[in-house]
Amino acid sequence: MTISFFRAASVLSLSLFALSCEQESTVETMAIDTPEVVYADLPTPSGKLGKSADGARYEVVMAEYITAGDSDEMGNTVLFNHRGKNQLDYDFAPGMSGDGTDAISYYIDDTRPSQDLTVDMSTAAVNRAMTTWEDATCSDLNMFQIPADGRPTGYIAKLLGYGGSYEYVADVVHNGWLPGAFFEQLFGRSGRSVLGVTFTLLHVDADGNFVDTNNDNKPDVAWREIYYNDRFNWATSIDIETVALHEAGHGLSQGHFGKAFRNKNGQVHFSPRAVMNAAYSGLQTEVDGTDKAGHCSIWGNWPNK
Repeated sequence: MTISFFRAASVLSLSLFALSCEQESTVETMAIDTPEVVYADLPTPSGKLGKSADGARYEVVMAEYITAGDSDEMGNTVLFNHRGKNQLDYDFAPGMSGDGTDAISYYIDDTRPSQDLTVDMSTAAVNRAMTTWEDATCSDLNMFQIPADGRPTGYIAKLLGYGGSYEYVADVVHNGWLPGAFFEQLFGRSGRSVLGVTFTLLHVDADGNFVDTNNDNKPDVAWREIYYNDRFNWATSIDIETVALHEAGHGLSQGHFGKAFRNKNGQVHFSPRAVMNAAYSGLQTEVDGTDKAGHCSIWGNWPNK
């Protein structure tokens, strides 16, 4: 009788414990609302956009950024284009690259290094990230690196007074590390949480209209620029290859996806967990699942788009 009572009590205790855990999980793991796309004006000192030396015209239309996982902010998309408020889909078009090829070129600016990493370390990490996307078996990007030669880069950097150039350098440019003030100038308080950001620049014709040479209803991308926030410690707190892989995904036309949840310790989790989640959640250096599916849907038929 004593044994039966003990067993019954044990079962009851376990049941109550399980119920308690279930309630705790329900209460303490909260879904995070997906931020709505933000519409803003590009905060340039002069209020004007620059032009390249040959007179070519470009327009900065979008910024996509990833945030630190322990921040109160979630990565988001900012649109600087007020002409088509539902337009989020911009893409490269065959025959429109400034390098004269249909292969995807990239450049790593080594004149704006991280305070925490050597140039060799950060360059190697970014190269690994680019190679990971290139190695996706569904696409044939023929990706190649333009060797660093010390030239000034960065349309956005130049607009905001951080040096740079209005000239095309490559299809995807990793423009290096800039101080936290650069990100706060762009995104206000949210900029303190931004690890990296990718800007999309479009071709614009003589009448100021976006160009769509292949008639896919996606304005043609001129190039994309990626900046990293030197406010963070990239040697111990943040893995550069993971963030570079995420930003390179934006550079290759992918957006954010995945539903975010925050647990009782303030940590962010995603479903599904993927490189293209909007916030940093630890080491991720491989592309598969939803990341690869997104990449293949964009690049599977390149350059026949």
